[in-house]
Amino acid sequence: MNRYRVWHRTEYTYSKPVQDSVGQFHLVPRILPWQKVTDATVTLDPHPADLAPDVDYFGNSATYFHLTGGHSALSIEASSEVTVDEPAYDHDALARPWEDARPLLHPDLVGSWSAVEYALESERARHDAEATAYAAESLTPGRPIGEAVTELMQRIFRDFDYDKTATTVTSSVADAMRKRAGVCQDFAHVALASLRAHGVAARYVSGYLATQPPPGKQRVFGADASHAWIAVWLPGTDQWLAVDPTNNQWANDRYVTVAWGRDYGDVAPVRGIIFTKAKKSTLRVSVDVAPLVE
Repeated sequence: MNRYRVWHRTEYTYSKPVQDSVGQFHLVPRILPWQKVTDATVTLDPHPADLAPDVDYFGNSATYFHLTGGHSALSIEASSEVTVDEPAYDHDALARPWEDARPLLHPDLVGSWSAVEYALESERARHDAEATAYAAESLTPGRPIGEAVTELMQRIFRDFDYDKTATTVTSSVADAMRKRAGVCQDFAHVALASLRAHGVAARYVSGYLATQPPPGKQRVFGADASHAWIAVWLPGTDQWLAVDPTNNQWANDRYVTVAWGRDYGDVAPVRGIIFTKAKKSTLRVSVDVAPLVE
């Protein structure tokens, strides 16, 4: 079990004042069987005329805001205290053949009804012929779902280079497959598209990974970043196996889950629309995941 103070600050500045701004943010971690959240707060500057905390379709904490006064900058700062346990999985479910993790073909299994939409193609995880063939190497007939998904994770980690310059937030699965490079968002989308093309239910997970400074170095406040991984439905249960292709490991008690959905588009930390004559804007994001000692 680990406790963290999670801090996330998003700052926008504009070359000319913004007259009107409406948006949504996913910045408050989820409450889960293995994750407890306390003291979660989000502040905006300037303060919006309308601020409406809600729960979205996927069960994530989602807050809508509307700024009606002119402003040349906007900051959104979130802070929360989170306690995370090591997730536990049903070993029998991990051992079931991957073919059972296709809810469209097994609607009678426990959990299948809620897994169906995660087996379908989504906007940012389009089916790609190369990705489909790539996953087929791991999805051999009758192979246990836990083993197959773990090997796929390992192969993505081995075959793809982590390169911030290789892709952008709008890059496709086909782009990442062609370049064999990208960032955590791309690796998650590749894994999703690969699995879903074979009917397997898998969802995109956004959050944070607590990192450790190099030996002899002190933690640098604000130097962390948002992270993304995937979770695959374990047939006959309501459990989802969370794996991280970027770091070649199952998600453990160093992973803080904020939100999940079909792909990045469902769970972007901040998104919105502005009304302005500004030609330029800048975005700065700072994240810190600090361990708390009892």
